[in-house]
Amino acid sequence: MSNIVTKLLVSLIFIVPGILCPASMSAQVNAEQVLFIGQNVLSMEDYMLSIQYFNQAIKAKPYLSDPYFFRALAKLHLEDFKGAEEDCTLAIERNKFKTESYKVRGFARQNMGKDSLAILDYDAGLRHNPEDKYFLFYKAIAQSELKKNDDAEQTFGKLLRIYPQFEDGYTARGRMRIMRGDTVGALADLDKAISISKNLTNAYLLRAHINAEKKNWQKAQDDMDMAIRLEPQEVDLYINRAYIRYNLDDYFGAMSDYNYTLELQPYNSMALFNRALLRYEVKDLNRAAEDFKAVLKYEPENFHALYNLGLVDMERKHHKEALQSLEKITRKYPRFYPAYYAKAEVLRDMGNMRGAMQMAHAGDELVARYVDNPERNPLDRPAIAAGKTHTGDNKTVFNEDEDELEVMNRFNQLVTVADRGAEASLTYNEKVKGRVQDRNLQVEQEPEYVLSFISDGETLRNVSNYFKELDDFNQHKYISDRVYLEPRQNGNTDEVLLNNLFRRAEYYEDLKNDGHASAADLLGLGVVRSDLKNYPAALAALDSALVRNPDFVVAIMARAAVRQASLSVLPAQDDSGMAAELHRNSEAHQLQLVLADYDKALQLNPRLMFAWFNKGNLFSSSEDYTSAIQSYSEALKIDPNFGPAYYNRGLAYLHMGNKRLAFSDLSKAGELGVIPSYNLLKRMK
Repeated sequence: MSNIVTKLLVSLIFIVPGILCPASMSAQVNAEQVLFIGQNVLSMEDYMLSIQYFNQAIKAKPYLSDPYFFRALAKLHLEDFKGAEEDCTLAIERNKFKTESYKVRGFARQNMGKDSLAILDYDAGLRHNPEDKYFLFYKAIAQSELKKNDDAEQTFGKLLRIYPQFEDGYTARGRMRIMRGDTVGALADLDKAISISKNLTNAYLLRAHINAEKKNWQKAQDDMDMAIRLEPQEVDLYINRAYIRYNLDDYFGAMSDYNYTLELQPYNSMALFNRALLRYEVKDLNRAAEDFKAVLKYEPENFHALYNLGLVDMERKHHKEALQSLEKITRKYPRFYPAYYAKAEVLRDMGNMRGAMQMAHAGDELVARYVDNPERNPLDRPAIAAGKTHTGDNKTVFNEDEDELEVMNRFNQLVTVADRGAEASLTYNEKVKGRVQDRNLQVEQEPEYVLSFISDGETLRNVSNYFKELDDFNQHKYISDRVYLEPRQNGNTDEVLLNNLFRRAEYYEDLKNDGHASAADLLGLGVVRSDLKNYPAALAALDSALVRNPDFVVAIMARAAVRQASLSVLPAQDDSGMAAELHRNSEAHQLQLVLADYDKALQLNPRLMFAWFNKGNLFSSSEDYTSAIQSYSEALKIDPNFGPAYYNRGLAYLHMGNKRLAFSDLSKAGELGVIPSYNLLKRMK
């Protein structure tokens, strides 16, 4: 949808470099220019920084609709749904014909549970564009959440008639049909969605959910395997697959899934608990006890784990510890009869026959009174067996309507996380700009190295960021700020840090405007503008620094990285296609300028491996994988322990179909601390 897509300026030369900090007078701010930069930053997913730019535009021209809309979009991505709703309302007050504002506000309201209000917004949008895909899609989901199933069916029907290849529509309708109990219709929708796209995690999860309910365990496992292949870092999926494998009597497979979950998330109480139960079942009692104790360390009130620990200690003949655990249970739940029988067994093993008989009698009395009058003498139902329980941040899935006398059986069941597919998390499907990404899986190369005032601190990676000329620059304190060489960060920046960066920008801007700026000061201005992702302003400052000192290696590296970042910012195509066409015509020229800067830096410092690495990324982004491999190899000649170069070279080998060399490089990268390597290797195998 062209209105929601960021419209960037066509050429860098059209943007004046000097953007003042938030403290500057609003009259001095070019609101349109700041808005464009904010949209640019928003497209890079640095939402906090983009909000700062939109704030400036609003302060300068509070009557404009777009700054409020784009600020709402940034807040939406930060899951500040209330703030997004309020900003969209302000945008609509200024321009009621901007339909995307209704879409974002409706989506924000939907995430706050205001489905009825969301539907009003979607209807408002549909009056302007009755065939808008996402207005129809979100409206149908909202209707299904309100249990207006007939209305939802009608909306889904219209959506899929207009867009018969819209896989998310079939998945969402399949979820609704599951909720209605129509598993036949749901399976038909999910099969259709998967036939359109093999990359739909939720569709596989929903289908696995249906097959598990029908005890079709092998089919359920096949779908879970596909979901894990798509989202291998999602720990809940391994827990669910382990449960399915357990029901297939594949204890080894279930155990391996729990072990891998705990590699990814060592404090996952559910995986610890389930692994403990499996170990208990195969009589690996000592390690089962260790896992139950770990669960209780993180969740002292988890009586499910406490009860099972008591049973394990009973079998290990750790009588004192077993009694302590069981006593805690009966103090909290004095009518939980299985604990009395367990205590009776422990006391009998200890030779205390009288105490054992008393405990057994207490349990018999509880059961007899319950059988005589269940309403008057109910048995205790510990929270863990009440139907839903919390283990960490996850919910177990129990649908317990059995007789109270089955409580003990429930206490020994494996638990699974709430099926994410069945709950189908709502995601905002519109993209801010024309950068197409796989929503479910994306393998990204390690980012290039840039000059920055922000240090990433200590990492696990065996990479020395030593850059001789930069070290000399910092040692001589040519400017008051320390400059770092860091991998480019595209995430959100801390608000306090942002305010500090804007103040620094104002300081260096004042030096430049007063005519007192040295080449070092202009480097500082370029670095801070780059940190604020105002690349045109950064480029102008670095150009000026290099006019004063053409062999300023630090500034050359900084300018090359800024130009490289600018290449990744693709303008959206406008109605005439002119913006994208102009960009394509200038891209080759910009690419040559970046390469010329890196080559100049390497001429002045042949040991500058980061220039080779960045060149490799540049070639890789242009799909020139042969040149990329050559560049990464040159970097590795300088430092054979440069993990990111192994990782990116491995990806380049993969693109060229050379799996043998890709495996070798990715393995070495993992050894050197590039964690995604292991995950990628696992998927490739």
